Amino acid sequence: MSDFLNFVAEHLPLLLSGLGATVTLTVVAIWLGFGLGLSLALVRTYAIAPLRALARTYIALVRGTPLITQLFVVYHGLPQLGITFTPFTAAIVGLTLNSAAYQAEYFRGAILAVRRGQLMAARALGMTKLQTIRHVVLPQIIRLVIPSWANELVYLIKYSSLASLIQVRELTFQARHIASETYRTMEIFLVAAAIYLSLVLVVSYVLRRVELWVRIPGLGAPGR
Repeated sequence: MSDFLNFVAEHLPLLLSGLGATVTLTVVAIWLGFGLGLSLALVRTYAIAPLRALARTYIALVRGTPLITQLFVVYHGLPQLGITFTPFTAAIVGLTLNSAAYQAEYFRGAILAVRRGQLMAARALGMTKLQTIRHVVLPQIIRLVIPSWANELVYLIKYSSLASLIQVRELTFQARHIASETYRTMEIFLVAAAIYLSLVLVVSYVLRRVELWVRIPGLGAPGR
């Protein structure tokens, strides 16, 4: 046991540096994906037919292909077109584009959950379409989408490990590096798994508290 603890203590700083990269990747990608996903959902719901078709095609394309393929296209494929990214930037781009497609569907489902009578009432009061979306639709869908959005954040924390395959020095990359140096694969990946699990549990708890805090009685599923 003491040997294991000494091993962990020796390599923990490197794992924590990888954790910092994992958290940065996740936070940046989830928020950029939030903005893009919300825009896609609004376009798919309210825009003219050609724009709706473009949004639907993008979402189907991204959701129908593996994330690792998308990362390889961004990092290895785009340079052939003269577009070059660092590994970290390529990971952010790939994770953002992927997350946005899934978040768009979460937002679209929340938009469809808003009763049409509210929209008709807002228009009857003289609101424009944009005002109706801003003041009636958005405040409700942000609350409704939190459970699905929380799941997306958890998925993104775990899927960020794929960035190690394009040489991003995040948590899984550092664990692989330590394993290759020490040949103690089981121990180091158990520690890495414990770090991932701890991060997911903390994020899930915080978002659950946020969901209960912003919940409007009678809107969406009741809290437990």
